[in-house]
Amino acid sequence: MTTAPTHVTPAAPAPATLPAAAPERAASASAADAGRLRSTRLNGRIGAVIEGVRLGGGLDTETVATIRAQLLAHKVVFFREQHHLDEAEHEAFAKLLGTPVAHPTVPSGDGRYSLRIDSDHGGRANQWHTDVTFVPAYPAFSILRAQVLPPYGGNTLWSNTAAAYAELSEPLRTLADSLRALHSNEYDYAAIKPDANDAQLDQYHQVFISTTFTTEHPVVRVHPESGERALLLGNFVQRIRGVSSKDSRLLIELFQHHIERPENTVRWQWQVGDVAIWDNRATQHYGVDDSGDHPRKLRRITVDGDIAVGVDGRPSVLISPADVPEPPYGSPSGASTAATSPSSDRPEATG
Repeated sequence: MTTAPTHVTPAAPAPATLPAAAPERAASASAADAGRLRSTRLNGRIGAVIEGVRLGGGLDTETVATIRAQLLAHKVVFFREQHHLDEAEHEAFAKLLGTPVAHPTVPSGDGRYSLRIDSDHGGRANQWHTDVTFVPAYPAFSILRAQVLPPYGGNTLWSNTAAAYAELSEPLRTLADSLRALHSNEYDYAAIKPDANDAQLDQYHQVFISTTFTTEHPVVRVHPESGERALLLGNFVQRIRGVSSKDSRLLIELFQHHIERPENTVRWQWQVGDVAIWDNRATQHYGVDDSGDHPRKLRRITVDGDIAVGVDGRPSVLISPADVPEPPYGSPSGASTAATSPSSDRPEATG
């Protein structure tokens, strides 16, 4: 049996595209930053450090296009010494990449879009995940900046889920292309975090699942900008539809194993003032919980994404609730991309 190629042609080329196999030190084509913006690859399949740019809302369009192209090519890009960023400039820069969107259930730290990723507020996400996949139009990009760091540990790992798909054998790609999975923000928190204290358990039950979401996604998503196919799994996955519970667990473990292979990952050792930006449509990440009781405080703003679409053209669908509710500030997930996102009838919650 034959399958479609791993990559499909995107509807339009990404702006200011730089190839994934760019030289180790590549200068941008930005008129304002010519000769200053440099990109250094970290690993063969994921990650790059960008130097020579001061992030903020005042960047010119060519510089933003170059950053976006590097982001699409390397999946996660890092910037050192961005100490000048505050909540306002963080948000202003996010708006250059798209429309900021608040978390569907967790209140922001600034009353707008900035989410606290703090060790004392449950911010130890030591499971592989893609942000907010329990809604159909989960974020396109996440922008995370480091404010307070522990004296050791607290690194973050990212994985390239497009590379994980590409390395699958042809029979496994064919299988993955045909599968759909249910994602939810309600999961066995105590099993994943057996040492969680009462405050952390209350945070999960009263805040994180204050609204319980269930969404059906394709196991393989076609990237709307690059045309790449990427595995769409992570810790919000509940089960594969249409198979037994045992087979579902085995399939999830099989594909997740490829995502977590060291060859597909990069590990970042944070410094205060660092900023990481990742393509949330083609990555998973893991916050390593190895810094004891030392404080670790970061701030994250996400950029709204569109509804995921599978290889067969079928979009992701929200099973419950009836609609994604509006957050305290801004529009709900997917609202800014609704005009260009596909639509689909809601399926029955069976299978």
